[in-house]
Amino acid sequence: MEQLREPYKNKNRSTLYYTLSVILGTVALSYGSVPMYKMICQTTGWGGQPIKSAAHASLDGDPSTRLTPVTSSRRLRITFNGSVSDVLPWKFTPQQREVRVLPGETALAFYTATNLSDDDIIGVATYSVTPGQVAPYFSKIQCFCFEEQRLNKGETVDMPVFFYIDPSFVDDINMKGIDTITLSYTFFKAKYDKNGHLTPVAM
Repeated sequence: MEQLREPYKNKNRSTLYYTLSVILGTVALSYGSVPMYKMICQTTGWGGQPIKSAAHASLDGDPSTRLTPVTSSRRLRITFNGSVSDVLPWKFTPQQREVRVLPGETALAFYTATNLSDDDIIGVATYSVTPGQVAPYFSKIQCFCFEEQRLNKGETVDMPVFFYIDPSFVDDINMKGIDTITLSYTFFKAKYDKNGHLTPVAM
């Protein structure tokens, strides 16, 4: 009888180890630092995250080789969204509804943030691109994402985003039907975890 139970004990033990591994992995990812999240997303374009200037990684080291507008291409419509978490008493909106750019052409957009509270608050923004498959081609030269933004009570600031669509966008057959791209930012109230890492507060 004991021999018959042994395989079930081993199976239950394996299931337990697997479940614990998944739980620990989820917890580790949930409390991962913003810098690590930033590095992964900007390197891979994972989760609709734009890549931080692919031009900086060009083979010849000259960013200008990636910043040549593809004049034979259709212009792409770039729209902008802005939001804040429920616990952040800020108003955060894009200054423009949209811009139209050629692949390889740089563009500058602005967001405006206002601290509506009576306290000085530090916020941190995350971003994404829709549709997600465009993310590897959406390169930002300069932006305010993942950096601490301190707004004094009642203060209003303008935040620039300098970006371009990588010219190789036009060579990807999967991009043929895409004419509109949306860049979305969400601001969170910033805090520090027990290891001193900056993390956004979603709730």
